[in-house]
Amino acid sequence: MSQKTVSSRLVTKIMVTFLLLLLVAGVGYVFITYYFTQKWVEESTQRLNAGVAQHLIDHHFVEEKPYLPDGTVNKPLFGEVMDDMMAVNQGIEVYLLSETGMVLYSVVLDHSDNEKPLTQIDLEPIRTFMEGEGQEFVLGDDPRNPDRKKIFSAASFDVEGQKGFIYIILSSLRSEEVNTSLAGSFFLRMGLGASLATILFAGLIGILAIWYLTQNLREIIEVVRRFQQGDMTARIENSEHKDLSVLTDTFNHMADTLVANLEELKSIESLRRELIANVSHDLRTPLAITRGYVETLQIKKDTLTPEEHDKYLQVIRNSVEKLSGLIQQLFEYSKLEAKQIEPQKEPFAIADLAHDVAANYQQMAEEKHIRLQLSIEEGLPLVFADISLVERVIQNLMDNALKFTPEGGRVTLEMKADEHQVYVAIQDTGQGIPSTDLPHIFERFKKASATQKSAMDGVGLGLAIAKKIMEIHNSTISVRSQPNVGTTFQFYLPSVSPG
Repeated sequence: MSQKTVSSRLVTKIMVTFLLLLLVAGVGYVFITYYFTQKWVEESTQRLNAGVAQHLIDHHFVEEKPYLPDGTVNKPLFGEVMDDMMAVNQGIEVYLLSETGMVLYSVVLDHSDNEKPLTQIDLEPIRTFMEGEGQEFVLGDDPRNPDRKKIFSAASFDVEGQKGFIYIILSSLRSEEVNTSLAGSFFLRMGLGASLATILFAGLIGILAIWYLTQNLREIIEVVRRFQQGDMTARIENSEHKDLSVLTDTFNHMADTLVANLEELKSIESLRRELIANVSHDLRTPLAITRGYVETLQIKKDTLTPEEHDKYLQVIRNSVEKLSGLIQQLFEYSKLEAKQIEPQKEPFAIADLAHDVAANYQQMAEEKHIRLQLSIEEGLPLVFADISLVERVIQNLMDNALKFTPEGGRVTLEMKADEHQVYVAIQDTGQGIPSTDLPHIFERFKKASATQKSAMDGVGLGLAIAKKIMEIHNSTISVRSQPNVGTTFQFYLPSVSPG
């Protein structure tokens, strides 16, 4: 996917989001404005017309009375009231109420056949209105619409003992219809205007928001592009202070991990090539010897003495054993490196193991005139490890020690308790290892320096195998050496508490 496509999609999402938010806010604003405007109009209308009912009483009930002598409603009087309403305001409705709130008569311009008007009006809002002298916003019953409350004007009268109320609805059904029609037109015009303004405003805000919100994102994209193009040093600076700190930290960690993995792969590839070269060299020697002596036996089989024949066969046997040992080491190291060997840990007496290993190497040491000695602390605790793998480590270290110690030298196998561990060391008095070779001594088939090449020839995978075995025991093996003084390999194993 191209950058342009990603950017267009991001812009579209942000623009649509802003547009929807602003449209929702705009619609909400219009409704809220309309609601409070309506309330304001109703309250102002009620205050402005608060004295209408009292004015009607003062103007019409002076010379005439609301009731006729027989107690019936003076309809001609209210006919005059209707004429005044037609001339002044057709949006009001006048009701004559008894002292108890019963509707006795109404002056309404347009009646509906489906109306079921109220016959009793709640007087509590009327009393509240009159007590506040019309300055308090109060809604009262609408006789023509029992479910609605409307603004009104009201006043009481007492004409020659005839008491009651004039109750005037200031917002009739007709005026509501007009208001509804005007409100629809108002909403249409305001809606169109608000929509246009919203789209323009959303576009402007969207552009500014995209520029601001994607500032860090653009920087991240640029760094990622540089990394993609091969700049392995590309990192997002001050990532913890960025708006997208989680993303930037994740990328930096990912980049560091990838670079580390690439370096490891390069190292592995280099070691692989070196391994192939050295394995080829180490395999070639015994194979060449074997082939040479086999050809000699074939060519000179009739002229060789029995002693020479046996000698050649012994050389062939030694070469085959060397070749077999090298192949065995390769298989063993491959399994360890692939984590196919799981240590079978158990408590065992490492002091007994040391005596057994020393006994096995005693004859070899005597043949080379090397003194093999044990230095094992009394009461050495048991260790928790794989006995066969630990034996393999000690054997590999003993092989190297005896191989590089000259006649008259000494090889020491030392063991002692060290807090919750057992310290194991194999020390020799050989030629030592140059300091330049020490960091690489455990690398598989790592060549020694030129001056030490002949002496170190044949180290093979022994030390690399020993290191891997210690790693799967969650331990490490280390070395210290001085040229012409000797070398010491040492490692620790966890001890088992008695009881």
